[in-house]
Amino acid sequence: MELDYGTEPRTEYYAFELAQAARKLVEEVVPLKAGQNLVITADTASDWRVVQATAQAAYATGATPTVIWYPTQDNPCQEPPSPVARALAAADVWIEFAVAYILYSPAHEAAIAAGCRYLCLTGMDVDMMVRTIGKVNYAPLVKMATVLYELSQQATAIRMTSPAGTDLTVRIDKAGDPYWEPPPPDKGFSQMLGGQSGFASVQDSFEGTLVFDGALWPPAEVGLLRSPVKLSIEKGIIKQIEGGVEARTFERWLASFNHPAMYRMDHVCYGFNPGVTRPTGRILEDERVFGCLQLGIGPSRLGAPSHTDGVILNPSVWADDVQLEREGRYVHPELVHLCREMGVPGY
Repeated sequence: MELDYGTEPRTEYYAFELAQAARKLVEEVVPLKAGQNLVITADTASDWRVVQATAQAAYATGATPTVIWYPTQDNPCQEPPSPVARALAAADVWIEFAVAYILYSPAHEAAIAAGCRYLCLTGMDVDMMVRTIGKVNYAPLVKMATVLYELSQQATAIRMTSPAGTDLTVRIDKAGDPYWEPPPPDKGFSQMLGGQSGFASVQDSFEGTLVFDGALWPPAEVGLLRSPVKLSIEKGIIKQIEGGVEARTFERWLASFNHPAMYRMDHVCYGFNPGVTRPTGRILEDERVFGCLQLGIGPSRLGAPSHTDGVILNPSVWADDVQLEREGRYVHPELVHLCREMGVPGY
């Protein structure tokens, strides 16, 4: 990630704005109730200022925050230390700030099964919280996620292209994806930072060329891309990886798991948080660069031991013959209207 050394790491940096964003987080994004048990997890790579501000804001609502801090693991999706897993199973709400996130891990699945509401804010720092939560009009942001999901699910297939060379198609799974549908009122569920939506895809139907040119993480050695990483996809499986040093690093990282599911495509997401205008190397916000696409590799349901996400910049997207986006700019009338509501420049 890129830091503005001398200002960004200081405790004074955006101190007032952070307090406002943390309050918005626990009142609007994940509305806490008095008496609820909130568990906040962070690893040693997390920004402690964000953790502390969130705990303080949560306590002010009448909830009981418990903060758990543990060593940073080598890769995301790995099982955390057992005391962490046991605490999560007893939580009403769980907010994760760990850089090596444990989404998709057995501990995550057990917490959801126990009725926990989970919010993934992996690697969030002060600057990101202020831009992606504090300064964002959240209501139209949530509405845009719903509209993108519905427009996509109405189609039979999605085609994606980009100036960097992406030309990829995937069929829609009409069963839908609970991640992008209204959460159950009395069950546990997972929630992501606002500014992202997606659709249910048929895993073995991904066909074509995928070029990541924004970000790719993990592996930790890559993150913000300096050169494109080109993947050739057949029947949902990565057949070839081309590019420079970062492509070779990525290729070695996938091979290190010695597991076929690490070469399988997982999901496609739209990114549209107005607070994110360029990649930074922080994958949570890189996935939400306004107008981008993010594709996941390594489906946990097929036993993948880890997971990675890559970002396509300036994509064009069609849901059957209906164009949703043209080189990073939303063109569908409903989406244009919501962009204007959010105050996105240029709409």
